[in-house]
Amino acid sequence: MNFEQLRALLAVVDEGTFEAAADELKVSPSAISQRIKALEGSVGNVVVRRTVPCTATEAGAVLLRMARQVALLETEAREALGTGDPGQAMLPLAVNADSLATWFRPVLRDAAGWPDTVLRLQLEDEEHTSDLLRRGDVVGAVTAAPRVVTGCRTEKLGAIRYQPVAAPALLDRHTRLRGGKRIVEWGRMPVLRYGPKDDLQNKFLRARGVEQLPLAHQIPSSEAYLEAARAGLGWGLVPEVQMGAAPADGSLEIIVPHGHRDVPLYWQVWKLGSSRIERLSAAVHRAAAPLGGA
Repeated sequence: MNFEQLRALLAVVDEGTFEAAADELKVSPSAISQRIKALEGSVGNVVVRRTVPCTATEAGAVLLRMARQVALLETEAREALGTGDPGQAMLPLAVNADSLATWFRPVLRDAAGWPDTVLRLQLEDEEHTSDLLRRGDVVGAVTAAPRVVTGCRTEKLGAIRYQPVAAPALLDRHTRLRGGKRIVEWGRMPVLRYGPKDDLQNKFLRARGVEQLPLAHQIPSSEAYLEAARAGLGWGLVPEVQMGAAPADGSLEIIVPHGHRDVPLYWQVWKLGSSRIERLSAAVHRAAAPLGGA
């Protein structure tokens, strides 16, 4: 294998098609195809699934991670040597939607002052972002599962506190009084979830003995999720930092006092000795300071 072949693999996976990779590298699609075939011949494995978008195979993921690291280090070496314009380095990251909608935003403001870096964010549930890191799709990930990823370091950021909330009208329809106490009909009140991998609400319900899960509306946007809760579509666990004045203005009610769930967050990132990665990590930690990390 050679670096031009690895560069082709990186472009195909990042851009999604052989044609888009050719545009990115300013070569013909046939040249990209030849480089990928030569790479597969040299390693004896298929490295790219010819789907739309193209994805790396298990063997390709090993090479993809190496290709991304070499590309970043090559850019920084050119910069250090002063041999012409080193160009911009791409830093793909995995971030969960609630983080991106709340505490992570100062990272974007910091990155606006980095003319030598291009960020490419991928949204993924915080329980699964480290999978992207392991495959070499990203250089860093905000994750709730600090599993060991070879070649990476894990740093605690803090925790997002989620409050169980509902619109007052919805809550009134699904509560009853027993002995002067309000009983929530958890098994009947519709619930909101972010996506198919979002199990936070289900865990909350099971902890309250609900095994037959109620109707669940899927809202794949943090901002729309909050609005759906305000509209009374269902109850949900909403980041405390995102609720703002909702409890005070009466549009949302915290269903269970002291019933919050704290989801720990970690920053997992390559141990590569890259100045750009270190700068990014510093920005992530500054932004996460309100989460109360160590």
